[in-house]
Amino acid sequence: MLASTIQDGAELLTDEETTEKTLSIIELIGSGGTAGQVIIGLLFILLVVAIYIYFERLFAIKAASKVDANFMNQIKDHVTNGKIDSAQTLCDQVNSPVSRLINKGISRIGKPLEDINTAIENAGRLEVYGLEKNVSILATISGAAPMIGFLGTVIGMILSIFEIANSGGQIDIKLLADGLYTAMTTTVAGLIVGIVGYIAYNHLVVKTDKVVYQMEANSLEFLDHLNEPI
Repeated sequence: MLASTIQDGAELLTDEETTEKTLSIIELIGSGGTAGQVIIGLLFILLVVAIYIYFERLFAIKAASKVDANFMNQIKDHVTNGKIDSAQTLCDQVNSPVSRLINKGISRIGKPLEDINTAIENAGRLEVYGLEKNVSILATISGAAPMIGFLGTVIGMILSIFEIANSGGQIDIKLLADGLYTAMTTTVAGLIVGIVGYIAYNHLVVKTDKVVYQMEANSLEFLDHLNEPI
């Protein structure tokens, strides 16, 4: 009988301990105090901004990379036959970075090849700037988010130590554990946002570089065609 009572008590104690160890993220954030909640809220906003910029730029870059494989052949045919207006009309219809570069070069036909190349390069810089719009914000978020999370950790630790100091020198393990949980939450949130921003930034950089190489290849092909002897 006594053994059964002890066993029941042990099982009850185990259940209570298990319940105490159950961790709810929402409750953890809610118990983090004003400072912790502000930092978590700021990190959430940064995460939303990073995701928005990533998908907005990704769709824009994908649209910019779509060029008809027969586009340059048609341009060459029009230029060779002296149909400059037809070539410019074709460029206006395609509406892509490559077509705008070629259109800029076509508008300079008749001038020295060096002037045409300079005009294309200047237009290319503007196109690259447009492709990289707001991408630098992702780099900033990837670097700033972990630091903001660490700031929350430091604030949480300071508040925990302050509460312990005011408890008359008696260390309350539960109070200390709650403070550590809260402090670490901001660090984890900051690292998650930073990692997302870092991956998104590098993926967009790779995608942008592919479009830039495509622009350079088509520009060189156009200049080589102009340099061919008639």
